Amino acid sequence: MSARDEYLLRAAELSALAQVETYLADKLEYENLARSYLRLAEQAERNDQAYNAAQKSDRDQIREQATDDKHDDQ
Repeated sequence: MSARDEYLLRAAELSALAQVETYLADKLEYENLARSYLRLAEQAERNDQAYNAAQKSDRDQIREQATDDKHDDQ
């Protein structure tokens, strides 16, 4: 399970707790925590996208260098 999915799951759990909580202070705290976990999930998704883009860029550079080296050898 990805970090994003784990954060989303925790946000859902906290939201469910907020729904059944009768003590207002605790209800508000659960809601705040749920929103925080949603933000973490969004950040984790952005991090994954940036990491994947960097990995693709690295692979592209390696392929380009290999192609250049091949042409230099000929």
